[in-house]
Amino acid sequence: MNPSITIIGGGLGGLTLARVLHIHGIAATVYEAEASADARGQGGLLDIHEYNGQLALKAAGLYEDFRGLIQAEAEAQCILDKNGSVLLYQPDKGNGGRPEVPRGDLRRILLDSLPSGTVRWGHKTTAVSSIGDGRHTVTFANGSTATTNLLVGADGAWSRVRPLLTEAKPTYAGTSFIETFLFDCEARHKASADAVGSGTMMALAPGKGIMAHREADATLHAYVALNKPEDWIANIDFSDPISTLARVAAEFEGWAPQLIELLTGTETDPVLRPIYTLPIGHRWRRVRGVTLLGDAAHLMSPFAGEGANLAMYDGAELGKAIAANPNDLEAALLVYEKDMFTRSASAAEEADRNLKLFFDENTPQSVIDLFTNHQAIHESLARQSRVAEAT
Repeated sequence: MNPSITIIGGGLGGLTLARVLHIHGIAATVYEAEASADARGQGGLLDIHEYNGQLALKAAGLYEDFRGLIQAEAEAQCILDKNGSVLLYQPDKGNGGRPEVPRGDLRRILLDSLPSGTVRWGHKTTAVSSIGDGRHTVTFANGSTATTNLLVGADGAWSRVRPLLTEAKPTYAGTSFIETFLFDCEARHKASADAVGSGTMMALAPGKGIMAHREADATLHAYVALNKPEDWIANIDFSDPISTLARVAAEFEGWAPQLIELLTGTETDPVLRPIYTLPIGHRWRRVRGVTLLGDAAHLMSPFAGEGANLAMYDGAELGKAIAANPNDLEAALLVYEKDMFTRSASAAEEADRNLKLFFDENTPQSVIDLFTNHQAIHESLARQSRVAEAT
């Protein structure tokens, strides 16, 4: 008899888990706070790594669908100084090691692969509680409840499920992003479009940076980064976009106009994205009937590019562990968590190290050195993954 499985959170990790379970004939229900799949934008491009994210999509039977989403030449990367001079350029190698795909489209193929009714929209979790014997009850803002044999928190940075397992809470990492969008870039923002190129651009200086990538619909999606304390960020009035842009732009006085345009030329209101993290090596003691995946388990900065990849890989590995031992959930969770703790700690260490390198006193040279070495490391990991998959 299959256990009842409740997944809180309809992001990439939770949906991958539901899909892998479905392939193995195990039903699960995903509860998502958003009202529908189209309730809000899903963000920009994601680089999906050959050694984890792509393996998860293969386990989900969606690899070919994923390949149809790849944005050509988007793996290209360039590093600029504040004057707009190119310091490093790495073209898209076309080998599929880290292809870029739109997050929203990736989520869509996962949603489309699930049976109707698997995802329950408009279910915002307000409380979770243990009712004994490894079972838990979830209460939603709409007044409904769900009781389950296995509760999986795939509900992100501010997880409602996490307190069942650990007292750890996210802390501010010292860096905040201001997110902007420029549309019809070739016609209306040509200089900025040329600076960004076909993929990702990073213009860096100690304590700050302007980063952007080109999306398929001639959109420039930018993140302006500042190393600032929380109280500085809190004093910016984001309800007043004009003053917000002026205050942030003042931090980039003397930078090339095509770079500053990625901030001041935004055609949407600027959005604050402070970076929060859980402790490196975050783990918990086994609590019967509940576990976490993705950011709920190992929130880290985006500077290792592993967040979405790890979330999907967590979902796939948890699904496979349950499918291999559906009559002993605790044994399955032990297998899953043991490996997840190890891989997430390694990725969190990398993300923390890279975050510091990006904005330290030696940047942009520190990032040039990082990228030069990183390429060799990831090519080695990809080769190991291909060998492991073939054996």
